[in-house]
Amino acid sequence: MIASLLWLPVQSPADVTKRWTLVLCCLAQFMVILDVSVVNVALPSIRNDLGFSVVDLQWVVNAYTITFAGFLLLGGRAADLLGHKRVLLFGLLLFAAASLAGGLSQGQGQLIVARAFQGLGGAVVAPATLSVLTTTFSEGAERNRALSVWGAMGAAGGAAGALVGGVLTDVLGWQWILFINVPIGLVAVLAGRRFIVEHARSEAGRRHYDALGAVTVTAGLMLLTFGIVSTDDHGWGSLQALLPMAIGLALLGVFLAIEGRFSPRPLMPLRVFGVRSLSAANIVVFFLGCAVFAMWYFVSLYLQQVLGYSPIKTGVAFLPMTAAIALASTFAGRLSSRVGPGIVLTGGMSLVALGMAGFSFIDAGGGYWTDIFVPSVITATGLGFSFVPVTIAGMAGVRREEAGLASGLINTSRQFGGSLGLAVLATIASSRTSALTDGGHTAAAALTGGFSVAFWVGAGFAALGAVAAGFGLARTPARQPEPVPQQA
Repeated sequence: MIASLLWLPVQSPADVTKRWTLVLCCLAQFMVILDVSVVNVALPSIRNDLGFSVVDLQWVVNAYTITFAGFLLLGGRAADLLGHKRVLLFGLLLFAAASLAGGLSQGQGQLIVARAFQGLGGAVVAPATLSVLTTTFSEGAERNRALSVWGAMGAAGGAAGALVGGVLTDVLGWQWILFINVPIGLVAVLAGRRFIVEHARSEAGRRHYDALGAVTVTAGLMLLTFGIVSTDDHGWGSLQALLPMAIGLALLGVFLAIEGRFSPRPLMPLRVFGVRSLSAANIVVFFLGCAVFAMWYFVSLYLQQVLGYSPIKTGVAFLPMTAAIALASTFAGRLSSRVGPGIVLTGGMSLVALGMAGFSFIDAGGGYWTDIFVPSVITATGLGFSFVPVTIAGMAGVRREEAGLASGLINTSRQFGGSLGLAVLATIASSRTSALTDGGHTAAAALTGGFSVAFWVGAGFAALGAVAAGFGLARTPARQPEPVPQQA
């Protein structure tokens, strides 16, 4: 995968700039996505060291998830208004500083606040990297190749989280899952100042920041995410979950009214949804998040709680998935240029559905090679053939000055799909496990039975994504390259 970062021929200083821009954006995306999952393996060590209760420990993860999801749209639009390079470098510095503060934490509150600021930094970095690539590479084959590498690094970050977290926690201590971000972030900032080209900012000279829209959408997204993650502890029918979700949905409704009727310069112009490929891509990536986030979660639990794998061994078990994602992503960009992203995406989502269905046959007395290897490779291959073309389709036809907004929408849809899908499938799995336990099954058999049902439902989510891609994007043509204006 690293070798594929160097596909650009070096014929001029502009080629060198493009190459290093791609490397830096991929590194930043890998780091941000990695931190969504890398903490999971370290949670027992964090709990023992800082004295977290079982209930409070979830906020080490949720503090990142909630701020990450809540600020994605605002972060993407800020890149359009303030400049993609400026916002990306600020996000990297914030992410590195929050990581340092988290690693130095001596108490529970300090770590949770640091993780929240990490999520804020990630919400700025993730859409900014995509908008930088969109404005740097011309639409068509060149951009598709760049996005294929970016997509591979992002997907690999999710798959590699268990391995990286297990190794760092066992060898150096849990603090290093945070400390490792500091040198990476600083190097990326210094290199970004040198190589990333700043393009003209959106609506220069007459920018309007739509403060009311920004407040309502951010608060709405955060409350909706908070309500979803609260279902793990309180259930879907509880006031603790339903009230924040209801308020969040109401605020999002107010936000849409502001954007459509009252704001002179809306944060999210509703006309962007008139771009068919963008609207369809957001639907597909939502279902992709519903299926894949939960897949990593349940496979990790099955390996550790049923098969008895250690954290490091669990991480190693994910390596074939990482390789399959990287390989498929490399070909996905080329195929999207030839036949169109919609066809590739439909096939990729179908593979994800097939792989998720394959996971449903896991057995309490099974093993890695008999129960996990084949469906994991199928699912990972489908993910590689999905994540890249859905990004290409979502960014195709979007105005250059609204690349950050489109990127923020895609990332928000994926993150909310992941949060909602995991909450739904975890509830289903828990209910099935409880029923099997009451029926006299062993703990391992009850857990496996719950996971199996969750995988079937996850396969249904992926199948819905394949249908949406087939109807909404299958006719999206392969685009020819368009020139990118050169900056002085």
